[in-house]
Amino acid sequence: MRVEIWSDIACPWCYVGKARFEKALAAFPHRDDVEVVHRSFELDPGRAKGDVQPVITMLTRKYGMSEAQAQAGEDNLGAQAAAEGLDYRTRDRDHGNTFDMHRLLHFAKEQGRQDALIQILYRANFAEERSVFTEGDERLVELAVEAGLDAEAVRRVLGDPQAYADEVRADEREAAQLGATGVPFFVLDRAYGVSGAQPAEVFTQALAQAWGERSPLKLVEQGDQEGGAACGPDGCAVPQQG
Repeated sequence: MRVEIWSDIACPWCYVGKARFEKALAAFPHRDDVEVVHRSFELDPGRAKGDVQPVITMLTRKYGMSEAQAQAGEDNLGAQAAAEGLDYRTRDRDHGNTFDMHRLLHFAKEQGRQDALIQILYRANFAEERSVFTEGDERLVELAVEAGLDAEAVRRVLGDPQAYADEVRADEREAAQLGATGVPFFVLDRAYGVSGAQPAEVFTQALAQAWGERSPLKLVEQGDQEGGAACGPDGCAVPQQG
């Protein structure tokens, strides 16, 4: 069975949702027969490569909220991540274009290192002090090497703007065809869809259903509103503390 995950490195709910899905997959009796493929979805495709801004600034502009409200949302996201055993820097992160990262993820898929690379990119973006946006291509080379990729091959991909660009765009077109308006978006064996960072129990249910059935795509909508939060073209829904 194949599970395809549309996501973006800039999406905090993708980071959290991946951990929740993997918790369900680890307990799934047929986990060794499940292939996981990561698909591209840019939340901010129109942003220029060099256009980087603080996350809090981005949130206030997209949502019209105060800096205090934006920071409270980040703090709550940090708590959501911590509940899944993830590190999350709630301050001084930045936001930028992720197209080159998606191109590298397609290259990594060919090398059998895609899942390793996406997890490293998530960690670098959400948990580390160094930026994945402001240090140039060599920062991405460093992270790709950590994932087991060859440095010179990675430099060649980054140096050619057309390398794997068609693959990224094809993923994004397919997401639209499947009805994905935000990420994370999980498609299980082209039979079931799970939208948002749902609780692990929802992924457990979807895995069991998809394993036993073959039918047109059905959207599994369960869990509370915050548990199913997602990121869309206008940004990431910011959870508010109750």
